[in-house]
Amino acid sequence: MQEIKIGGAYKHFKGSKVIVISRAKHTETGEDLVIYACTNNDNTNHTDGIYARPLNMFLSEVDHEKYPDVKQKYRFELQK
Repeated sequence: MQEIKIGGAYKHFKGSKVIVISRAKHTETGEDLVIYACTNNDNTNHTDGIYARPLNMFLSEVDHEKYPDVKQKYRFELQK
């Protein structure tokens, strides 16, 4: 299973570039969240800003049935 790298630069499969700021826990549900900052998102539905997403969704694989032309395996991939 993938691990989240705090401070790591990730690429969303639709092109967004994000920096992971922290992990957090939802106060009501206890769900693990990833807190991240988006930048360079001209062609995506994310504008520059700070976002939270469930950890399991952040680490999930791309739905290749819905997005057959996407080459990236995971929704967010750590950039090297």
